[in-house]
Formats: sequence, C-alpha cells, structure tokens
Amino acid sequence: MFCAGGSDLNLGIETETLEFKRSTGELKEAINSICAILNKHQHGEIYFGVKSDGTPVGQTVTEESLREVSQKIGNFIEPKIYPEINRVILDGKECIHVSFEGNQIPYFSYGVARIRVADEDLQMSPEEITELLLKSGREGNRWENLISNKSINDIDEELLKKYIEQAHEAGRISVSYTDKRTVLNLLELTEGDKLTNAGKVLFSDDLIQDIQMAIFATEERVTFNDIQRFHGPVLKLVDIAEAYIRRNIRWRVEFTGSVQRTEIPEIPLDAVREALLNSFCHKDYSLGQSNEVAIYKNRIEIYNPGAFPEGFEPQDFIDRLERPIRRNPKIARILYYSKEIESFGTGLKRIADACATAGIRYEFKRLKSGFAVCFYRVEDETDKKPIKADKKPIKADRKKTIIKYIEENGYITNRAAREILGLADSTTKRILKEMVIEKILVEEGERKTRKYFLSQNCE
Repeated sequence: MFCAGGSDLNLGIETETLEFKRSTGELKEAINSICAILNKHQHGEIYFGVKSDGTPVGQTVTEESLREVSQKIGNFIEPKIYPEINRVILDGKECIHVSFEGNQIPYFSYGVARIRVADEDLQMSPEEITELLLKSGREGNRWENLISNKSINDIDEELLKKYIEQAHEAGRISVSYTDKRTVLNLLELTEGDKLTNAGKVLFSDDLIQDIQMAIFATEERVTFNDIQRFHGPVLKLVDIAEAYIRRNIRWRVEFTGSVQRTEIPEIPLDAVREALLNSFCHKDYSLGQSNEVAIYKNRIEIYNPGAFPEGFEPQDFIDRLERPIRRNPKIARILYYSKEIESFGTGLKRIADACATAGIRYEFKRLKSGFAVCFYRVEDETDKKPIKADKKPIKADRKKTIIKYIEENGYITNRAAREILGLADSTTKRILKEMVIEKILVEEGERKTRKYFLSQNCE
C-alpha cells in the first residue's frame, strides 16, 4: 500500500497507458482497456476509485475485491498476464492500483482483440491482428494456439472418442483412443491441464463458438418465420446446422424403375456441409461474432465472421491451384485427419463442382464483416399459392436422420436427438415415441438414462 497526500489531488488525464475507473463495477471495461493497452504499448496501469478526470473518489477495498480483480483478469485476458494489484490511498480515499505488462501480443479480452487509440479501446480488424502477429514474430501467438479458459475436464469425451475412431478409420492418424489427456496431448490441443483455443473450439463448449439460424418470410432480411441459436463444439454445430437446412429445403422424388424411390434435395448436401465446415474452419473467433445460416425464399446463405484473404478472389481457388491460406491451420488439420475436409484449399472448388453437377447457381460473397456462401434455390410453383403444408416428408427426414445417427453410434439419447434435429425437447420426445410405437426403435432405461436402439425390424 502507498499513500498520496495533499488536498484536491488530481492524477491528470487518461492516456494510452493510463486508465481511470470509478469503481470495480466497471471491471469488464477495465479488462478491455488492459487488453487494448497491452496490444499497443505492452505495459500500463489502471486505477479503480478515480473519476475519468483524474479525481480520486475512492471505493471500498477488501481482500475479496482485490481477489476479484485478480481472478477476472486471469480468466478473461489471453494470453495470461500477472499484474501487480495493490490497495492505495489517494487524497485520503481508498483505491485500487493495477500495474501490468506483457509482450505476448496480440492479447484478447473476452475473446476479442482490442487496440488503444488515445483514451479509447477499439476492436481490432482481422488485418490488424494478422499484422500484429507478424510483427510479434511468433506464429504460436495465433488465437487458436493460445491457452483457453477451458480445461481437459471440460471436453465432450464421447465426441472425442468418435472423432478418433473416424480419423483412425480414414487412415490419416495412427492414434487409438486411450484416455482424453493422452489423446489431446498427441493432437497438440493442450498446455498442461488447459485446452488451447483450438481444443476448446473442437471438443468443448463456449459461447464464442455458436451458430444462429433463421428462416425469413421473403427474399429480404426483415420478417422471420423461425430463429434458433446453438453453441457447442464445432463438429456438433455443423451437424445441427446441416440438419436444420435439410428440414427446411425442398426435396423432389425420382423413380428409376426400382421399388425404392430416390429423394433429391434442391441443393446438394455435400456442398452445404462443405460450406458449413469452411465457415467454422476459417472463422475469426477473436471477433466474438456468430456464424449464421439464413434461409430465404430464393436462396440460402452460410456466413462466417472472417474476412477473405487480401489480394485474392474466391475464383482464384476454383480456376487454379492456389496455395491454401488458413486462418486456423490447426483446426483445419484436425478436421482433415477425420476426413471432414478432404484436402487443404479445395473447399470452394468442391462447392462449385457439386453445384455445377446439380445445376444449382451459387455465389461467394466477400463482405466487409466476413464471408458468405450463397446457394440459389429453384423457384417452386407451389410457393405462388397458399397451400396447407405437408409435414410428412419433414417428419420422415427427421426419422432418417435419427436412424443414420444410431447406425453410426449404436444408440441415441433424447439429448443427442434434440441436438442433431435442432428441435424442442417435447417435439424430439414425441418423434422418438412415434418411432418406438412404429417398431423402428426400442428403448432401454428410465428417464435421463434412456437410450434408443434400432429394432430388429430395421437392422
């Protein structure tokens, strides 16, 4: 503790390395300021209990309040810093002084990189983050390589087991599942007990990895008929988004002379999944924005908050073999191992080829806020006149999705069904009950432990 005496003390004005906060009630804003100052100057200081004009007003300072400041800085600034936090007396009033430094730029607060300009904390653009990375000379400082706020115990272990099995069967890794710590370490997704951001994105849950999905009533982003939002591991979000699109596009039926009929979607699903995987693979997670699926009357757009590489156009990666430019190379590599993506830098060409084969018009949109893949829908004559919706095809497709999941995983729970279908709990339970009544499924266990298996009639 130190004291500063004298009456009418004033600490001057805020600068690019000095910030004042009236109290720890502004702790979140202070953490953002620490991040911004570090990215600009690598050192700075903050006072709690001081007005923005530099006048001390004081605040209650206890062991708990000092501990709260320390813990919040530790939890919400990446990479970690170790500030000096002290109780000080300014003009006879208790205040808190925080002195900090760090050179592992770029720093992120609450998942977002910021930069100090005068006394403001501005969000950094993807180009500014990349430039800062290059200046730092440390490729390891990519966002995906930084230590996250999640530990090994936070992972979805069933998802990790399924991933390892899939990657092993694809012949792209020789790793077999032993235990989560060993496997995650071999995949280079941990630092001690902590997950890196790549590990968190792929196998754990956090609000920064989310997707918002909506159906709009017209061709404009005005009135929506449905809106849903999910967060979780990326591979689960891709499945949820794909199921949402499957349920809300048109299907046509073709008979080829055999007993079985062929159902064909209006948009090729392999192109849809490729676009979804690319949207999470190339997302700029430091921006803290959502991936989006928007279904309009005339098109479907899949958006990710991540600017397209400067100096390139999407067509460059279709017409010629440009070297891949990956925002998150580790995430891309993990998805490659499990054959979710076929090879590096070919995603746009695969989408283009699938749409060309299906005769579907597509468009790649470079936006100021990110990048979008747009699939144009074929006009349906039934849209021109109001008719009562036939829910049977939708219901049948949902049941096929459940059957496919069980074939791949052995069984399904209500929670898993709810996630892959993107439906409410009550609706999911009703579908599963119908499938039991129809003798498609058999159920075992009670309530939360209940599992559904394919009946012998369906095997």
